[in-house]
Amino acid sequence: MSIAKRLVVHGRVQGVGFRYATCLEAKRLGLGGWVRNRQDGSVEILVEGNEDAVDEMVDWASRGPELAEVTRLDISGAAPENSGEFEERATG
Repeated sequence: MSIAKRLVVHGRVQGVGFRYATCLEAKRLGLGGWVRNRQDGSVEILVEGNEDAVDEMVDWASRGPELAEVTRLDISGAAPENSGEFEERATG
């Protein structure tokens, strides 16, 4: 069964390779969805797939890549978009 979660990652998360690393991690976990910068300086992620893999992605997003400094992670449920491949989107 596929589930989806929307994550908003706060802290030093733009300009540190966060979106690129998110794409790599999501693809490694076999997840669909997308990642984009937000105008307020946060990063938004919609992730969908197997519940265990989604949970693993949530755990990863709470830390992010090496240069990131995550200060807060907001998590909410989301409707699956059946997006297939994980992709990077334009700032929203």
